[in-house]
Amino acid sequence: MSTAIFEHPDLPLPIALVRHHAARRLRLRVDHERRQLKLTMPRRGSAQAALRWAVEQRLWVERQLAAAPAQSPLHDGAIIPLEGRPVTIRAVGGRRGVTSSGDELLVGGAPEALPRALLRWLHQRARDVLSAETSAVAAAAGVSISSVAVGDAASRWGSCSSTGAIRYSWRLILAPPECRRFVVAHEVAHRLHMDHSPAFRRAEERLFGGPVADARGLLREVGPTLRLVGRS
Repeated sequence: MSTAIFEHPDLPLPIALVRHHAARRLRLRVDHERRQLKLTMPRRGSAQAALRWAVEQRLWVERQLAAAPAQSPLHDGAIIPLEGRPVTIRAVGGRRGVTSSGDELLVGGAPEALPRALLRWLHQRARDVLSAETSAVAAAAGVSISSVAVGDAASRWGSCSSTGAIRYSWRLILAPPECRRFVVAHEVAHRLHMDHSPAFRRAEERLFGGPVADARGLLREVGPTLRLVGRS
């Protein structure tokens, strides 16, 4: 896979042209986080033809940009999702720390430290919840997991190495629980099949407890909003 970045006078954003060995057709999407377009094309295709096609999609791109979710900085009074439900951030001063109380997140300490303190708390909560769920699903699958970590990958919700190291986006703790469980089932299923074969899909659904299409579709729907939480 190779990537080249272009500025095109007829497009509102820079365009990342990605040649991918598995691509069979042109695919264009808006990367709201990086503020660029991503154009995936077959490895042996014509870059000039692909760019001409992308320019023809300008009206679609402009509609996507107009409908883009707003950035969601962390501050007193802001509302963010936590496990799929809206919660309000409250700065309470006093002793540092974060407490979940009903539909509020109470953040102590200095007001200017609130974003950093809340992000640390969300990272830790994501690590704890995802570690516990991964262990349970791995036990059901009869596989071992060498480590579970969280990060903030731009486009992936999870990854699994051949050694059993699984890494998730911490933002899954913001998503509805079924989205998180889908990603856990997906990554643990890779301990059985390091591909996306029919056998992998059967294992994924077995570990999830049924068809994954709805959870996968929901994650695609809410994902762009989740990726903007904490950004200003």
